[in-house]
Amino acid sequence: MKINAEGLNLIKEFEGFRADFYQDAAGHKTIGYGHNCDADPNKCKGINAPLTKAQAEELLRTDIAKFEGYVTSLVKVKLNPNQFSALVSFTFNLGQAKLAESTLLKKLNAGDYEGASKEFGKWIYANKKVLKGLERRREAERELFLKA
Repeated sequence: MKINAEGLNLIKEFEGFRADFYQDAAGHKTIGYGHNCDADPNKCKGINAPLTKAQAEELLRTDIAKFEGYVTSLVKVKLNPNQFSALVSFTFNLGQAKLAESTLLKKLNAGDYEGASKEFGKWIYANKKVLKGLERRREAERELFLKA
């Protein structure tokens, strides 16, 4: 399964576009729509700033493919395209390990879709502080997850 347009737009909205390298909220070297250079320093070799939006979207689509794979491998129940896309956004933001260890995934794989949806709101902290942007993002992901 692939992320849908609504999921892609959610990521783009919350990551925001940055043509030049910057430090994200967690202190990672980042560019474009949340392209994390620190996750693999080789990922940013050859990237010349400033990026165009088209270049940034190409990077994003390449990055997302990895997170689509993580969601596919970790989730053991049937998902609709909105549920899948919400989980890709969640995993793109937090990382595969966080999804893998989450109560959200445990509830989802037990077939408790409603219970899983309520877990999104617990992932709103960065450096032990609640971030309003994460609150909004988790709510948007939850709404997408619950959308038929």
